[in-house]
Amino acid sequence: MNDEVIITCAVTGAGDTAGLHPGLPVTPKQIADAALEAARAGAAVAHLHVRDPQTGAPSRRLEYYREVVERVRESSTDVIINLTTGMGGDLVVDDAHPAVAAPGSDMVPALERLEHVEALLPEMCTLDCGTMNFSDGDYAAVVTPSQLRAMARRVKELGVKPELEVFDTGQVWLASRLVDEGLIEGTPLFQLCLGIRYGAPADTRTMLAMIDLLPPGSLWAAFALGRLEMPFVAQAALLGGNVRVGLEDNLYLRRGVLASNAELVTHAVQVLDGLGARPLTPAEARVKLGLRAP
Repeated sequence: MNDEVIITCAVTGAGDTAGLHPGLPVTPKQIADAALEAARAGAAVAHLHVRDPQTGAPSRRLEYYREVVERVRESSTDVIINLTTGMGGDLVVDDAHPAVAAPGSDMVPALERLEHVEALLPEMCTLDCGTMNFSDGDYAAVVTPSQLRAMARRVKELGVKPELEVFDTGQVWLASRLVDEGLIEGTPLFQLCLGIRYGAPADTRTMLAMIDLLPPGSLWAAFALGRLEMPFVAQAALLGGNVRVGLEDNLYLRRGVLASNAELVTHAVQVLDGLGARPLTPAEARVKLGLRAP
């Protein structure tokens, strides 16, 4: 069991959830405020996406990231900033013209996905470790091994700690290759992403299988979607890992009751307390993760 746990709060995500929760953070100010509220509730890390302030749609625009990051950094509340790099690999396939990206696609070169990381130098960023079907339709999230290696190499040069997001066992294998090839500096950090269609299911056997595949000495965290979010807070801590909660993964505090990010973090703290564990502060988490000075 891990009795000193890093809590990450995934504040808003890139899913089509803006119309499902009137309190979902959408504007840069709302996203920054939610991250700071989550930190005050016990989160050491804020995992951040940005959205179009007018439509709530996911966005890659640097100006939105810059405003969020500056607001967080200028506050008196300490939190580790972890920026997504998952945008820019969205492929929609029209079977009538499969060689051409269909409307709704957003495909950019690998290093362009790091524009905001290059400009803002957060302490951490995510790397999605493989191509995956995320729906029953014609959409796939694409990152090839060559693209992933290019992104990992540049993140290493920038001195930003990568969180290796793995959605299935094959992605653990690919991410482990990056470690073997020297593209990941320091102790590798994996995020086990469970319950996302069509990746690793959210069950204990799958989680254990993924843990068993990790390189020896790795740090890891895990999350599960929806109503399984809190059970897997307990599961991850019991199996020796760290945890993630937040509105990216789950909109509800309990059945029929919409949550805030801070409420989800507070609930996670309560679950950990019941197990005899405690959340690490951002300063303690920096030491555990081996982060450069902010």
